[in-house]
Amino acid sequence: MGWAGRLVEPYRVVGGKNLRLKDFDPGDTGKLRSKEHARVFLERGIVRMAELQDMLYAGDQWGVLLIFQGMDAAGKDGVIKHVMSGINPQGCQVYSFKTPSAEELDHDYLWRTHHRGPERGRIGIFNRSYYEEVLVVRVHPELLKGERIPSPLVTKKIWRERFQDMIAFERYLSRNGIVIRKFFLNLSKKEQERRFLDRLRQPEKNWKFSAADARERERWDDYMVAYEDMIGSTATEDSPWYVVPADNKWFTRTVVAAAIVDTLEDLDLSYPKVDAQKRKELQAVQRVLERKK
Repeated sequence: MGWAGRLVEPYRVVGGKNLRLKDFDPGDTGKLRSKEHARVFLERGIVRMAELQDMLYAGDQWGVLLIFQGMDAAGKDGVIKHVMSGINPQGCQVYSFKTPSAEELDHDYLWRTHHRGPERGRIGIFNRSYYEEVLVVRVHPELLKGERIPSPLVTKKIWRERFQDMIAFERYLSRNGIVIRKFFLNLSKKEQERRFLDRLRQPEKNWKFSAADARERERWDDYMVAYEDMIGSTATEDSPWYVVPADNKWFTRTVVAAAIVDTLEDLDLSYPKVDAQKRKELQAVQRVLERKK
C-alpha cells in the first residue's frame, strides 16, 4: 500500500450496518501535524493525480465518478476547487444537483444523475447526488408527494428499498467500467456554526448563506441518523464511502486527494500502445517531417 492508501485507510468504509458517526472525529488530522505538513502531501497528490488522469483520458476505457455529500458548509465546493486544481478540464466534469426541476420530477429519481455520469476516460464529480433522496427527502418526507410516486409504493420500507436500488445502480456502473468513490465530509455542529457566522459577518460571503441553511441545522440529529444509515447500508467493496474529517479544511482536501490517487493507481493505468502497423506509419511520418527541417 502506497502513501495515499495508508493516509485514507482509517476513513474508508466498505460496509457496516451498525456504523456510528460518533466513532469518527470531525477534527481528526491523522498523523499530519499541521497545515504546512499536509500541504506537502496535497501537492504530491495533485501532481500524481494529473499524471494518472492523463493516462485515464488517453486509455479511454475506465471512467471515475466521485460523489460528495455533507451538511451545509462542510466544504464540498472548496474540496472540488482545490483538489482538482491540477486536472486537465477536458478530462473532468462537475455537476451540482440542486432542488429537482419539474422535468426531473417527472422521471425516476436516478434519471437526472444517470445521464450526467462520466464518459470513459473522464473523472465525473457530483456535488450532492441521488443520495439526497435518502437524506433531505427522508428528513422531510413531505417531499415524496412532489415525486408523485404511486401511494402503494410509498411504504415504511422505502428507504431500505432505495438503498438496494442505489447499490444495484452502482454495481451496474462498476461492471461497465465506471469506478465510484463516495465522500461524506464529516463536519461537527460546532464548526458549522463557526462557518455560518463567518459567512454572515463578511459581506463578500453573504451569498453563501440562506435562511434555509439555519432551518436545516435545527434538524441536525435527524440528518446524522440518516447519514449513518445511508453510509452503513450503501458502502461496498466496489463503491466505498470515505468518512472524511471536515473541521480542518486542509486535512479534508489532503484526504480526498489521497483517496483519488489511491483509486487511480489501483486501475494500473498506462498509455495505449500502438501495433506494429501503426508504428510503421508513425515512423514514416517522422522521417518526412525530419527531412523538411
